[in-house]
Amino acid sequence: MRKAYRWRWLSNYLMMAVTAVSTLLAVVALIAVLGYVAVNGVSALNVDFFTHPPTPVGVAGGGIGNAIVGSFIVVGLAALFALPVGLGTGIYLSEFGDNRFADVVRYLADVLSGVPSIVMGIFAYALIVTRMGHFSALSGGFALGVMMLPAISRTTEEMLRLVPNYLREGGLALGVPRWRVIVSIVVPTAASGVLTGVVLAIARVAGETAPLLFTAFGNPFWSIDIAQPISTIPHSLFTYAISPYDDWRAKAWGAALVLSGIVFVASVAVRRIGGQRHEL
Repeated sequence: MRKAYRWRWLSNYLMMAVTAVSTLLAVVALIAVLGYVAVNGVSALNVDFFTHPPTPVGVAGGGIGNAIVGSFIVVGLAALFALPVGLGTGIYLSEFGDNRFADVVRYLADVLSGVPSIVMGIFAYALIVTRMGHFSALSGGFALGVMMLPAISRTTEEMLRLVPNYLREGGLALGVPRWRVIVSIVVPTAASGVLTGVVLAIARVAGETAPLLFTAFGNPFWSIDIAQPISTIPHSLFTYAISPYDDWRAKAWGAALVLSGIVFVASVAVRRIGGQRHEL
């Protein structure tokens, strides 16, 4: 009996040690990546870097001001397309999804989440760019929006399923229509989790470069026209990184730092909002 107890005690602490080491390795890797990007990119940050477009080769100065604006436009278009569709799909799967059609939708969403991003870019190119006759921010937003769909829909479904059934039953017992129970009780209860999923989906597509090479393409000038090519941070990072010029490679590290900072700030803001809603 004592031998069995010692074995359980040893195996328990052994697995705790393994999980602790795994967590430490993940944290160290994250800190190492972020620290390396910060050390190499901080020297490129200045006022011109945030407020000016790129300069020609050999001309000092310039930055990614137009790319920052372009990224917000393209990601905003993606969210505008993906949020209504993804949230609606997630609500349907959670509240009305006990049927074969819903199982097919779940399967397709899981398959779509594994499709390479470059395939999404080719799809948007064939569907929009070839018909418009030129690259555009609209096609880039569409490509990123399609990539966001499975993450938003599946996260929304899982968060809504965590809402206790007695809340639904209480609303229905009071004679409230089912759609009103969903809108006024179920969704607000799971709002922090759904919002976290939305931000994770945005963070996933915010750094994608391959789809934008076939859609938004890039623009060295200021542009806010969604029907025309537009610059984005990932595309500018890619352009700077593959250049043979030291000044451009330094700007690539700066662009990587800015992109990482945007994702980090958005994640922290969502956690703060979610914590405040939980306290309320």
